[in-house]
Amino acid sequence: MSRNRRRHDDHENHEAWAIPYGDLVTLLLAFFVVMYAMSTVNEGKYRVLSDSLSEAFNGAPHSAHAVADAGGTGGRVELPRNQVQEIFSAAMPVAGRAASPPSKAASAASESRPAAPAAAAAGTGSAPGPALGDSVELAKVADEVTNAMGTLVAAGEVHVRRLQHSVVVDISTDILFPSGVAHLSSNAVPALQHLAAALKPFTNAIRVEGYTDDRPIRTAEFPSNWELSAARAASVVHLFMDRGIAAQRLAVVGYGEFRPMLPNATTAGRNANRRVEVLIFNRDAGADGLR
Repeated sequence: MSRNRRRHDDHENHEAWAIPYGDLVTLLLAFFVVMYAMSTVNEGKYRVLSDSLSEAFNGAPHSAHAVADAGGTGGRVELPRNQVQEIFSAAMPVAGRAASPPSKAASAASESRPAAPAAAAAGTGSAPGPALGDSVELAKVADEVTNAMGTLVAAGEVHVRRLQHSVVVDISTDILFPSGVAHLSSNAVPALQHLAAALKPFTNAIRVEGYTDDRPIRTAEFPSNWELSAARAASVVHLFMDRGIAAQRLAVVGYGEFRPMLPNATTAGRNANRRVEVLIFNRDAGADGLR
């Protein structure tokens, strides 16, 4: 027999792909099982949270029936009130300081007493919210401005108006500027300095608006009432900056004769329309008046 025996060629395995394919299918199945488990919502816990939040805001849950507890006893399950307060504290921190979880003593006291009505919770006896805080701060601004401009307020040359989101100080330009001029008169400087001193301690945004009557002006310096009104407002802003009010708080607007307070047909109307308005906005608004 010959030593060189003919070796048979190995047969090619055409089913080798089945092993990695089976592994891939197994991994995909496991992946989708995990994803499904993660996406499944526990309806009971969801309703508990929803009812607790609804009760905290409105005093009564919206669910028409009780939610069974985890043990299947059919009893109503409610989140502890301190957990609800922690959710509120984390989502709505108080401005000016970081939110912190309530103390154990506060949590225990909160759980031991009945829930207060919504109106009482928003009223006196609790820390003021953002809207109430803005209202108190603007009221203080109005008082400080009125005291600073007391003589001119009594004379009717300055009017302080308290609006919902701002305090408006109307100043007649007849006491600030000579006719057709944007440079402050010497008599106006002390009054505006008192106003600046009253506004400096606050951080609220300030917008100074200039207005004129409808009498046309055309000079080399002021081609129209637009330029004159804006230049007068800018003069007031520059004085505020010189008295230490941050430039980031300030804005200038010139309206010319196009927003009169009274008809320009009379002398009294034209005098009322020649004015500078200083608007002090609440602390959440910028100098453009937008939140």
